[in-house]
Amino acid sequence: MRGFLFDLDGTMYTDAGAVPGALEAIGALRSRRIPFRFVTNTTGRPRSKLVERLRGYGLEVTADEILTPVRAAVVLCQDHGYRPVAPYVPEATLEDLQGLDLVAGTTELAGREAPPGAVIIGDLGDLWTYELLQEAFGFLLDGAELVALSRDRYWLKGNQLVLDAGPFVAALEYASSRTASVTGKPTRQFYDAAVKSLGLPPDTSPGDIAMIGDDVWSDVRGAQEAGYQGWLVRTGKFRGEQLSESGVVPDRVLASVGEVMEGLRD
Repeated sequence: MRGFLFDLDGTMYTDAGAVPGALEAIGALRSRRIPFRFVTNTTGRPRSKLVERLRGYGLEVTADEILTPVRAAVVLCQDHGYRPVAPYVPEATLEDLQGLDLVAGTTELAGREAPPGAVIIGDLGDLWTYELLQEAFGFLLDGAELVALSRDRYWLKGNQLVLDAGPFVAALEYASSRTASVTGKPTRQFYDAAVKSLGLPPDTSPGDIAMIGDDVWSDVRGAQEAGYQGWLVRTGKFRGEQLSESGVVPDRVLASVGEVMEGLRD
């Protein structure tokens, strides 16, 4: 293997702390100069907070080593000239939307006359209300484009699986007859951008790069459909019955990310 992409929540850490062996695995990759990136669909925290959390576990990382769908959404909206945009993300995430003209939504920036050119849907969690969904739906009816930071179905919060952004994106797609532009996993564009940032030689085979995560759809199937390997970890939101029912066949199934180096020795 010549490069790795790692999911964060549920793979590198959970609410209980760092997954056992995670720090050692990253340290081993650094010592062997095998490049990697952290790729996450987390939209409830900006990259600065993710760096802070990882450093709190003893893992020295920089924001440039973390790819999020929020920054990818900024590029998409700028490239297509969507102005202004209405973000439906937690307030802390707004710092990663720097470069966009924001209006309405959860930012409470009222008084703008120009309707939004796009609505950005992230994981608002408990902040979602019928009024916010109705507001976003109204913007879509007025011609705004639908940009989804992810289509993840759920994530592990404590000991409970809770709804992620995907169900709300699906509801707005169904109501507006629009198809969302997804900027995070499992899109090929997101994976390709992450792999490009590894700086690997041009003769590197996609099969020599693995995505490691706890989501059988976004992490494993998404990576495989983009041409890369998909390794599944039995931590985080992993559920054996969902794997068996999904029809997805991971290239490897690891007890945890701590087994990455064992995979390299196979």
